[in-house]
Amino acid sequence: MSTISDLSFSSLHLQSLSPFFSSCPKSHFPLRFHKLPIGSSSSISKATTTLPPKKKMKRRRSSAPKGDGSSEVEELVRLLLRRSGVGKEPLVATLDKYVRVVRTEHCFLLFEELGKRDGWLQCLEVFRWMQRQRWYVADNGIYSKLISVMGKKGQTRMAMWLFSQMRNSGCRPDASVYNALITAHLHSRDKVKALAKALGYFEKMKGIERCQPNIVTYNILLRAFAQASDTKRVDALFKDLDESIVSPDIYTYNGVMDAYGKNGMLKEMESILLLMKSKQCKPDVITYNILIDAYGRRQAFDKMEQVFKSLLRSKETPTLPTFNSMITNYGKARLRDKAESVFEKMNDSGFKPSYVTYECLIAMYGYCDCVARAREVFDGMVNNQKEVQVSSLNAILDAYCVNDLLIEADQLLEHAIKKGMVPNASTYKLLYKAYSKANSKELISSLLKRMDEQGIVPNKKFFLDALEAFGSSESRANSSNVADNSSNSQVRAKIALSRD
Repeated sequence: MSTISDLSFSSLHLQSLSPFFSSCPKSHFPLRFHKLPIGSSSSISKATTTLPPKKKMKRRRSSAPKGDGSSEVEELVRLLLRRSGVGKEPLVATLDKYVRVVRTEHCFLLFEELGKRDGWLQCLEVFRWMQRQRWYVADNGIYSKLISVMGKKGQTRMAMWLFSQMRNSGCRPDASVYNALITAHLHSRDKVKALAKALGYFEKMKGIERCQPNIVTYNILLRAFAQASDTKRVDALFKDLDESIVSPDIYTYNGVMDAYGKNGMLKEMESILLLMKSKQCKPDVITYNILIDAYGRRQAFDKMEQVFKSLLRSKETPTLPTFNSMITNYGKARLRDKAESVFEKMNDSGFKPSYVTYECLIAMYGYCDCVARAREVFDGMVNNQKEVQVSSLNAILDAYCVNDLLIEADQLLEHAIKKGMVPNASTYKLLYKAYSKANSKELISSLLKRMDEQGIVPNKKFFLDALEAFGSSESRANSSNVADNSSNSQVRAKIALSRD
């Protein structure tokens, strides 16, 4: 406890947290559903607080000033993507139609959007199309973006090819290009080889005057080695950073702490926080969220609650991820009352839950053997939202599987498909793992048939992941003390009653 007090957090008394973390009534716990703008990413990453009503302003006909070039670029890119959607004309053909107006900035944004949609091949097509245009000039920014997209999609060889193409085109690589190349290697499966490659590029950058490592380079490498639990290399990089002209920033410390925290290396994480304090770098809300999640994962709830209270006393404001993490981790420890208390406090504080919050509730009830309650939350989402995310369907299916309610999971999948929901590969993977563990050949056969109808072809990774899951699923079952067959029958009865 003293460790946290020493890390610039004010000394806290956990007893004063009792009103907040007091247990709620187990029955009739109020769930307030809000209609969510599902397409908006800001509704997930940032907490929406209740603000006093403002006077309504009359809408103007144009949403952006006429001279706003960025809006025009975004609008044209959206048009190009709509015209070249699934079952429509190829993207290059669409580009040919708009050849008089499409320029470098449009292609750059296209790379970004296609990268999000797993369209790395289309990125290469657009790049080839660009090179044929009169206005094209080889540019480091374009190559850096393409290398980054290829790396995120696991196409390391393609990233290397683009790097060699860039040099052949007369471009001189800079730090941003090398950073993209390092990141691309770090996305590969062979982490040992990837880290060695990354260090090689790092040393090479030091020998090129215009490619000296910047803070982004250090942040990438520090996080990567922290993820690999290589504390000696992390310490060496920090020492190298101190001797350079580059200064660490909040992202430097947060990245390393997050990596250590996810690995369960709490002492190492706290040592970085001490280092951060010694450099006069103040924690932000991300820092607090990292600590809360790390302590929660290790079920060090005293420290987690202490950090949360410190956050409330600071100038920072909790965000939805703050509450989502606490709900999830209390759920994994089967502390239903405390998880529900967090959710109630979140609502009372004016935060609107996102679909991620509801998914955390579903998972929590699944861990706590309250599948009927999890189903209530899911049904509430279905009834109050225009579109339900596939991840929400996966959450309720996983809750069924955790409690060995495999027949009910299969029935829910069939019901969801009839309602127009489209399961993804993750949906089938989690069900395949559960069915395989139970050795249910009939359910496996039915599942594979559905996958075939949807056009999802299981690859080698699909089956390897399923086999790998057996060990972890066994340990999870032992730690969770999953209810026996008699209690499962009672849960089934409750689910049937709730549907009626």
